[in-house]
Amino acid sequence: MISLAPVQAAQAPAAFAEKIATFIAVAKDRARNGLTLSEFGELTVALLQVVMTTIDVLPVTGEEKKVWAVDAAAALFDAFADSCVPTLAYPFWLLSRAAVRAIFLHVVSGAIESLLPLVRAKAAAAVSLPVENS
Repeated sequence: MISLAPVQAAQAPAAFAEKIATFIAVAKDRARNGLTLSEFGELTVALLQVVMTTIDVLPVTGEEKKVWAVDAAAALFDAFADSCVPTLAYPFWLLSRAAVRAIFLHVVSGAIESLLPLVRAKAAAAVSLPVENS
């Protein structure tokens, strides 16, 4: 029998990118009046949950999965970070944006490591069948 694994692996990046683009588009629609820093944090955690549940089942290495997750967080940052900055602080933001982005991506990288067991436990609980008491 011929394996479909290479075909599925080739389709995985496109499907993953489409899912992230959809998440960001829906978030942009909901945040059209601006975002607070707290709301941006909530979006980041929600994105990481979506990303981790999606890529956890893909047939790629753990390091590749982490790179995809960090890239998705970078896309979220690029889409929303500017809208979280008050107008008066915007000149300072322009000077510090690159450094803040780098720090954000390092934090996300660490968050992936700590959120992954929680996401896997949640997925396992959702899949497990209820046990009947005799």
